[in-house]
Amino acid sequence: MTDQITYADFERVDIRVGTIVEAAPFPEARKPAIKLVIDFGPEIGLKKSSAQITVHYTPESLVGRQVLGVVNFPPRQIGPVRSEVLTLGFEDAEGAIVLAQPNMAVPNGKKLL
Repeated sequence: MTDQITYADFERVDIRVGTIVEAAPFPEARKPAIKLVIDFGPEIGLKKSSAQITVHYTPESLVGRQVLGVVNFPPRQIGPVRSEVLTLGFEDAEGAIVLAQPNMAVPNGKKLL
């Protein structure tokens, strides 16, 4: 069992939906990754991220895809890229990452409730 948190703790994590508008290989990363630019709507805007998702995705397959991201973590330097959001996903049975995403279109920037 995991540690329990309060609902107030959960509310502090700002998870939003955004659309990937740019995706490119990230050969400088220590582990295989893809550089992303995600549009989180007019309030938050465009944010950069690095995601270790090369097993199931190519940069070309990602553009236009909606994803979930934590937008209120501090930026993190990953090689030459300043990652501004944590793109969310789950490990599959072999440990490769599968992106968390809505199953229907949602306006960019909407918060997970």
